[in-house]
Amino acid sequence: MPALFTEKLRNQLNESLIAKLQRVKLAVFDVDGVLTDGKLNFLADGSEIKNFNTLDGLGIKLLAQGGIKTAIITGRSSPQVERRAKALGIDYLYQGREDKLTALEELWQDTGFNAQQTAYIGDDLPDLAAIRAVSFGATVNGGHQLVAAHADWCSQRTAGNGAGREFCETILAGQGSLEALLNEYL
Repeated sequence: MPALFTEKLRNQLNESLIAKLQRVKLAVFDVDGVLTDGKLNFLADGSEIKNFNTLDGLGIKLLAQGGIKTAIITGRSSPQVERRAKALGIDYLYQGREDKLTALEELWQDTGFNAQQTAYIGDDLPDLAAIRAVSFGATVNGGHQLVAAHADWCSQRTAGNGAGREFCETILAGQGSLEALLNEYL
Protein backbone atom coordinates (compact mmCIF):
# COMPACT_ATOMS: atom_id res chain seq x y z
CA MET A 1 0.00 0.00 0.00
CA PRO A 2 2.73 2.61 0.76
CA ALA A 3 4.22 1.91 -2.67
CA LEU A 4 1.00 3.01 -4.42
CA PHE A 5 0.73 6.10 -2.24
CA THR A 6 4.33 7.16 -2.73
CA GLU A 7 4.26 6.40 -6.45
CA LYS A 8 1.15 8.56 -6.88
CA LEU A 9 2.76 11.37 -4.88
CA ARG A 10 6.03 11.19 -6.80
CA ASN A 11 4.14 11.14 -10.14
CA GLN A 12 2.69 14.55 -9.21
CA LEU A 13 6.22 15.97 -9.23
CA ASN A 14 8.10 16.96 -12.36
CA GLU A 15 11.81 16.29 -12.87
CA SER A 16 12.73 19.85 -11.91
CA LEU A 17 10.93 19.60 -8.57
CA ILE A 18 12.42 16.18 -7.85
CA ALA A 19 15.90 17.64 -8.47
CA LYS A 20 15.15 20.45 -6.01
CA LEU A 21 13.73 18.06 -3.41
CA GLN A 22 16.72 15.74 -3.61
CA ARG A 23 18.97 18.58 -2.40
CA VAL A 24 16.84 19.39 0.67
CA LYS A 25 18.62 18.93 4.00
CA LEU A 26 16.63 21.56 5.95
CA ALA A 27 12.84 22.06 6.03
CA VAL A 28 11.59 25.37 7.44
CA PHE A 29 8.02 26.02 8.56
CA ASP A 30 6.02 29.14 9.24
CA VAL A 31 3.51 28.55 12.06
CA ASP A 32 0.35 30.66 11.79
CA GLY A 33 -1.29 29.80 8.48
CA VAL A 34 0.78 26.65 7.96
CA LEU A 35 0.99 24.54 11.12
CA THR A 36 -2.14 26.24 12.48
CA ASP A 37 -5.22 27.40 10.62
CA GLY A 38 -4.05 30.98 10.97
CA LYS A 39 -6.78 32.04 13.36
CA LEU A 40 -5.69 33.90 16.48
CA ASN A 41 -7.72 32.82 19.52
CA PHE A 42 -7.41 34.77 22.76
CA LEU A 43 -8.88 34.03 26.16
CA ALA A 44 -10.32 36.80 28.34
CA ASP A 45 -7.01 37.06 30.21
CA GLY A 46 -5.19 37.78 26.93
CA SER A 47 -3.51 34.39 26.66
CA GLU A 48 -3.43 32.82 23.23
CA ILE A 49 -4.63 29.41 22.11
CA LYS A 50 -3.04 27.63 19.14
CA ASN A 51 -4.37 24.45 17.57
CA PHE A 52 -1.82 22.16 15.96
CA ASN A 53 -2.63 19.13 13.81
CA THR A 54 -1.08 15.78 14.74
CA LEU A 55 -0.80 14.91 11.03
CA ASP A 56 1.72 17.72 10.65
CA GLY A 57 3.55 16.61 13.78
CA LEU A 58 4.13 13.10 12.51
CA GLY A 59 5.22 14.50 9.16
CA ILE A 60 7.90 16.54 10.93
CA LYS A 61 9.02 13.43 12.82
CA LEU A 62 9.20 11.54 9.50
CA LEU A 63 11.48 14.26 8.13
CA ALA A 64 13.80 13.76 11.10
CA GLN A 65 13.77 10.01 10.53
CA GLY A 66 14.68 10.72 6.90
CA GLY A 67 17.71 12.73 8.03
CA ILE A 68 16.28 16.18 7.32
CA LYS A 69 16.74 18.94 9.90
CA THR A 70 13.72 21.09 10.72
CA ALA A 71 13.21 24.70 11.71
CA ILE A 72 10.43 27.10 12.55
CA ILE A 73 10.56 30.78 11.66
CA THR A 74 7.50 32.63 12.92
CA GLY A 75 6.55 36.28 13.20
CA ARG A 76 4.83 35.82 16.54
CA SER A 77 6.29 34.56 19.81
CA SER A 78 4.43 32.15 22.05
CA PRO A 79 5.18 29.50 24.63
CA GLN A 80 2.82 27.16 22.73
CA VAL A 81 5.11 27.19 19.70
CA GLU A 82 8.14 26.59 21.91
CA ARG A 83 6.43 23.60 23.56
CA ARG A 84 5.27 22.17 20.23
CA ALA A 85 8.73 22.58 18.68
CA LYS A 86 10.33 20.83 21.63
CA ALA A 87 7.76 17.99 21.56
CA LEU A 88 8.39 17.40 17.85
CA GLY A 89 12.16 17.63 18.07
CA ILE A 90 12.36 20.72 15.84
CA ASP A 91 16.05 21.48 15.50
CA TYR A 92 15.93 25.28 15.22
CA LEU A 93 13.35 27.80 16.46
CA TYR A 94 13.24 31.48 15.53
CA GLN A 95 10.25 33.34 17.05
CA GLY A 96 9.20 36.96 16.81
CA ARG A 97 10.82 37.28 13.39
CA GLU A 98 8.65 39.17 10.94
CA ASP A 99 11.52 39.52 8.47
CA LYS A 100 11.56 35.86 7.52
CA LEU A 101 14.37 36.17 4.95
CA THR A 102 16.71 37.81 7.47
CA ALA A 103 15.90 35.06 9.98
CA LEU A 104 16.45 32.42 7.31
CA GLU A 105 19.85 33.92 6.41
CA GLU A 106 20.77 33.89 10.12
CA LEU A 107 19.69 30.25 10.30
CA TRP A 108 21.99 29.43 7.38
CA GLN A 109 24.84 31.32 9.01
CA ASP A 110 24.23 29.57 12.36
CA THR A 111 23.98 26.07 10.87
CA GLY A 112 26.04 25.95 7.69
CA PHE A 113 23.04 25.09 5.51
CA ASN A 114 22.39 27.12 2.37
CA ALA A 115 19.55 28.09 0.04
CA GLN A 116 20.08 25.10 -2.26
CA GLN A 117 19.60 22.71 0.68
CA THR A 118 16.48 24.41 2.04
CA ALA A 119 12.74 23.94 1.65
CA TYR A 120 10.44 26.59 3.13
CA ILE A 121 6.66 26.62 3.54
CA GLY A 122 4.70 29.77 4.30
CA ASP A 123 1.33 31.27 3.52
CA ASP A 124 1.49 35.06 3.41
CA LEU A 125 3.49 38.06 2.24
CA PRO A 126 6.06 38.01 5.09
CA ASP A 127 7.03 34.52 3.83
CA LEU A 128 7.40 35.50 0.19
CA ALA A 129 11.07 36.54 0.19
CA ALA A 130 12.04 33.33 2.02
CA ILE A 131 10.00 31.20 -0.38
CA ARG A 132 11.75 32.84 -3.32
CA ALA A 133 15.21 32.44 -1.75
CA VAL A 134 15.19 28.67 -1.21
CA SER A 135 15.54 25.70 -3.52
CA PHE A 136 12.00 24.44 -2.83
CA GLY A 137 9.51 27.16 -1.88
CA ALA A 138 6.04 25.99 -0.90
CA THR A 139 2.72 27.36 0.23
CA VAL A 140 -0.62 26.09 1.46
CA ASN A 141 -4.00 25.82 -0.19
CA GLY A 142 -5.71 29.10 0.67
CA GLY A 143 -2.49 31.05 1.12
CA HIS A 144 -2.07 34.49 -0.44
CA GLN A 145 -2.28 34.42 -4.25
CA LEU A 146 0.99 36.30 -4.74
CA VAL A 147 2.78 33.75 -2.56
CA ALA A 148 1.23 30.90 -4.57
CA ALA A 149 2.38 32.56 -7.80
CA HIS A 150 6.01 32.40 -6.61
CA ALA A 151 5.94 29.01 -4.88
CA ASP A 152 7.26 25.84 -6.48
CA TRP A 153 4.47 23.80 -4.90
CA CYS A 154 1.11 24.27 -3.17
CA SER A 155 -0.53 21.79 -0.81
CA GLN A 156 -3.94 20.33 -1.49
CA ARG A 157 -4.81 20.45 2.21
CA THR A 158 -5.35 23.72 4.03
CA ALA A 159 -3.32 25.22 6.85
CA GLY A 160 -3.71 23.44 10.18
CA ASN A 161 -5.41 20.54 8.40
CA GLY A 162 -2.46 18.50 7.18
CA ALA A 163 -0.77 20.92 4.76
CA GLY A 164 2.45 20.62 6.73
CA ARG A 165 2.29 16.83 6.49
CA GLU A 166 1.85 17.05 2.72
CA PHE A 167 4.93 19.26 2.53
CA CYS A 168 6.94 16.73 4.56
CA GLU A 169 5.76 13.75 2.53
CA THR A 170 6.43 15.58 -0.75
CA ILE A 171 10.04 16.21 0.30
CA LEU A 172 10.50 12.60 1.34
CA ALA A 173 8.81 11.27 -1.82
CA GLY A 174 11.06 13.46 -3.96
CA GLN A 175 14.07 12.01 -2.18
CA GLY A 176 12.79 8.45 -2.60
CA SER A 177 12.70 7.71 1.14
CA LEU A 178 8.99 8.03 1.96
CA GLU A 179 8.00 4.45 1.13
CA ALA A 180 10.57 2.92 3.48
CA LEU A 181 9.52 5.28 6.28
CA LEU A 182 5.84 4.43 5.82
CA ASN A 183 6.59 0.69 5.67
CA GLU A 184 7.84 0.93 9.27
CA TYR A 185 4.20 1.42 10.30
CA LEU A 186 2.93 -1.75 8.61
